[in-house]
Amino acid sequence: MAISTAMCTSFKSELMSALHDFDNPGGNTFKIALYTSSATLGASTTAYSSSDEVANGNGYTTGGNTLTSVSPTTSGTTAYVDFADTTWSASTITANGALIYNANSSNAAVVTLAFGSDKSSSNGDFVIIFPTANATDAIIRIA
Repeated sequence: MAISTAMCTSFKSELMSALHDFDNPGGNTFKIALYTSSATLGASTTAYSSSDEVANGNGYTTGGNTLTSVSPTTSGTTAYVDFADTTWSASTITANGALIYNANSSNAAVVTLAFGSDKSSSNGDFVIIFPTANATDAIIRIA
């Protein structure tokens, strides 16, 4: 099994069909779910699945966290979106990657994230820190 960092191919097509609304407030609800090293996630991922997701409990709830501060913007010819960092507090989690998905549109996959190795928390905070929101670093960029 493997997790790779990728913008999901289905997401690119769904943008052309106006399936995803990143406007905040009033847009779709985007979530981030955590996965074990047994998961297979990458460009071909089309939707959220609980298969190989981090176990429910110990500070983690199946389906993951709701992302906030969705802020689509542009710089030059690049459009990008940013989310606020998200935390699972007082959690015991081991995760190898994550999936950002649209909870309002049949749980459509947006982006898969590979952590490079297992990352863990032990009765502490498990934090996803998103990169700087700009045209070269934002988590979702369309150039």
